[in-house]
Amino acid sequence: MTDVAENIAALPDRSLLMLDDDAPLRTRLGRALEQRGFDVRQAATVAEAIEQVRADPPAFAVLDLRLDDGNGLQVVAAIHERRPDARCVMLTGYGNIATAVAAVKAGAVDYLPKPADADDVVRALLAARDGAAPPPPENPMSADRVRWEHIQRVYELCGHNISETARRLNMHRRTLQRILAKRAPK
Repeated sequence: MTDVAENIAALPDRSLLMLDDDAPLRTRLGRALEQRGFDVRQAATVAEAIEQVRADPPAFAVLDLRLDDGNGLQVVAAIHERRPDARCVMLTGYGNIATAVAAVKAGAVDYLPKPADADDVVRALLAARDGAAPPPPENPMSADRVRWEHIQRVYELCGHNISETARRLNMHRRTLQRILAKRAPK
């Protein structure tokens, strides 16, 4: 970690915008990024983030994709409008190929699943600017965890209606109930 901290300390601008509507995650990840040397500013809504970008565009940003008042892609566009060299990483609890492509097209350098590890976020933010992909995460989510996250997200989008969720996932209702009753896999 000292090597990473030295790299961050050598940066001319270490300002970082952390946008997430999940306060505990935002606080925890924000603190971890501060400990690594970034000057972190936090926002809970798209409107708040865009206001901060207009006042002082950050060099780096870690943005949640889906928020109550919009999505992180709007903030990526606002950042790149004011500061084209900014490096943005998108976080999401519900990933799919279409949103990953949209994030990269909007200007994000990487797209990470929640809960994201601070070291993975830093690696993505500091990855070479020549287009080389950052190294794979040290501790990626297991396939069971990805499946569980997807089911939880569809369940949430269906208003916690088990029958509708089961229909959309093409799954038996009782099977879905059993999955929802269990704890999240590691």
